[in-house]
Amino acid sequence: MFLSVEKFTPLLRPILCAATLLAAALSSGCTDPVNAPRALSDYVSNTLFTSFSGRSPKTLDPQVSYSSDETIYTYGVYEPLYGYEYLKRPYTLMPLTAEKVVKPVYLDADKKVLSGEADSKDIAYSVYTIPIRKGIQFAPHPAFAKDEKGEPLCLTLNPERAKALSSPLELTERGTRELTAHDYVYGIKRIASPAVVSPAFGILRAYIVGFDELSEAIGNAWKKAREAGDSASRIDLTKFDCEGLKALDEHTLQITIRGKYPQFDNWMAMAFFAPMPWEAEAFYANPGFAENNISLDTWPVGTGPYMLTVSRQNREHVLERNPNYRGLIYPCEGSEEDRRNGFLADCGKMTPFVDRIVLTMEKEAVPTTSKFLQGYYDSPQITRLDVGQGYIVAMGDDPDKEKLYKEKRLQFPTAVEANLWYIGFNWLDPVVGAGKTPQEARRNKLLRQAISIALDWEEQIAIFEKGQGQTAHGPLPPGLFGWRDDGPSAFNPVVYKKDGDGRVKRRSIEEAKKLMAEAGYPDGRDAQTGRPLVLNFDWQGTSAGSKSFLDWTARQFAKIGIQLEIRATDYNRFQDKMAKGSAQIYYWGWLADYPDAENFFTLLYGPNSKAVNGAGENASNYQNARFDALFESLRNLENGPRKADVIDEMIRIVQEDAPWSFGYFPTSAAALHHWVKNAKPTQMIRNNVQYIRIDSKERMAQIQAWNSPVVWPVILILVAILALVWFVRRHLIKRSLQRGIHREDRA
Repeated sequence: MFLSVEKFTPLLRPILCAATLLAAALSSGCTDPVNAPRALSDYVSNTLFTSFSGRSPKTLDPQVSYSSDETIYTYGVYEPLYGYEYLKRPYTLMPLTAEKVVKPVYLDADKKVLSGEADSKDIAYSVYTIPIRKGIQFAPHPAFAKDEKGEPLCLTLNPERAKALSSPLELTERGTRELTAHDYVYGIKRIASPAVVSPAFGILRAYIVGFDELSEAIGNAWKKAREAGDSASRIDLTKFDCEGLKALDEHTLQITIRGKYPQFDNWMAMAFFAPMPWEAEAFYANPGFAENNISLDTWPVGTGPYMLTVSRQNREHVLERNPNYRGLIYPCEGSEEDRRNGFLADCGKMTPFVDRIVLTMEKEAVPTTSKFLQGYYDSPQITRLDVGQGYIVAMGDDPDKEKLYKEKRLQFPTAVEANLWYIGFNWLDPVVGAGKTPQEARRNKLLRQAISIALDWEEQIAIFEKGQGQTAHGPLPPGLFGWRDDGPSAFNPVVYKKDGDGRVKRRSIEEAKKLMAEAGYPDGRDAQTGRPLVLNFDWQGTSAGSKSFLDWTARQFAKIGIQLEIRATDYNRFQDKMAKGSAQIYYWGWLADYPDAENFFTLLYGPNSKAVNGAGENASNYQNARFDALFESLRNLENGPRKADVIDEMIRIVQEDAPWSFGYFPTSAAALHHWVKNAKPTQMIRNNVQYIRIDSKERMAQIQAWNSPVVWPVILILVAILALVWFVRRHLIKRSLQRGIHREDRA
């Protein structure tokens, strides 16, 4: 059967319609990227886009949180009393909600005031009286909502209404109030509560007066409530007193600690010391909230620059500007390098610069990198300072990637942070340890010094860290008070020497072998027995990926004739061996809790021995009476010439004793687009996001330029469709004409 052109035209219409729609899509695709993961208008907004891997943060409770991936939330929402100057190094404390960084008043055992220069042995108490800024408001939250009579609206919700909520912000009732000293007292009391389980309690109980007694009283009340079957009961901490915690008035906080402990200032810059309004705890105690994961773990309540407005667990979290935030002035003081990097361009302006921070979960590295390179993420992970390392390595390995990253003007700012990796020697070991006699002590020290020379950390940094690290000459990292490039912190004379031009270079293997011979191990053999020297190296892992590093380590020892036996175990087993003191040589690292030399020297303080005393972080079980005495004096010293001298002497002692081969300080490397400003890498300053600025117009322009649709396949398809329509129509017209001729012939 043949179809006429008239009959076939309706069949052509869908094809022509599809072609028209395709052309329209092509037209719109020429102006907007079609692969954007969210509405294009979002990228014009003053928003920072980034991702997070793994699961959502475990807890955002400031008195509990102790994980680096949680700090963007805890330090963005909450404000401790103090913070750190953003650009200054060494790290310098600054007031946040406090009016100033205060000096403590010292008291003797009879609570009589002592002078500021009093001997630490005479100081029984240090009293910190901290004025709180007036006028600071909490972010809007239902916990503060009140009716016309001033009665709370949301502290005792109908259980059915509470159960129906997936977010506390679904409640339309909102309120705020002024921050007071009572909020800090309440927050610090929570550290002592057994119901909260704060990781800071173990340390602070030794200092804050009455903290142990407070914890016991809260614990007893909690136990009684649970025995009464009231498992959901909230313990009202306003009913408990603590001798060392007082609000003298609405805006004056007083904390009393035992003895003298200048590092306590650094604790007051940590989120553990964030204020906690009693209303927040009361609000989250509403029955029905727990079932929907509504608590302080997931929905923080603070006075900081941001407030959490969206929290989709394991999907997306959004921080938005706190409308009640007073602002913090961007610093005007920094180094010459800061000036060259543009970090001083916003001097004197009010922060935060960004209105919104969107963190989206990405399960795989490939899509994260892809979206970052397309411009949809301003940083792959703004909370991680090692994420740039992979990009730097890729640039070194692949010229095409190097060209691409440079064309996109990607930034990989780096900084050497308060972080150390080292190889340690067990002081209890008869071969590499302290020794029981003066002869053994000298022999073992010479052996440790020889190994320290042979371990070529410059080579390790070049091979395994791709040049991203700084060789350590002692336990103190750059950026902390006491480190200077003309002092012992930057020159270890046992392992290094200076040439005629003053350049520092590692001592030769020949010098290391000479030390081996003096120790009684010529060519790596015991001079008395002739047996080869075999040492054991404990490694905290069993993965095949460690093989190259372990092979390298064995080669370093082999350079001076030592045979190295690798004893690799899982991390839990490794920790057990360290706790028992059964390891001989080991590899470990440390990341500072706060920027003070004490935090690193504590790893070598005798009473902190893991195996001897059981609870310390002195994994080498190192003992040196002079070092220990200096450490105890260091704890009582404020930053100044005397403290600097003590630090220098402590470094010289451990350089000579060589309980560690000091290893290296890793370089932190962020990954950012060029439109991200003021992003100075730092692990110690946790509220750094509020200083970051985004050029959203530049971002939008680059997204459009980098993501223009590939149009030629669409054009080709469109031409093919039109050609098909033309061919079919022409064919039908021809057949129709032929049919007409045949009909005329038959007529």
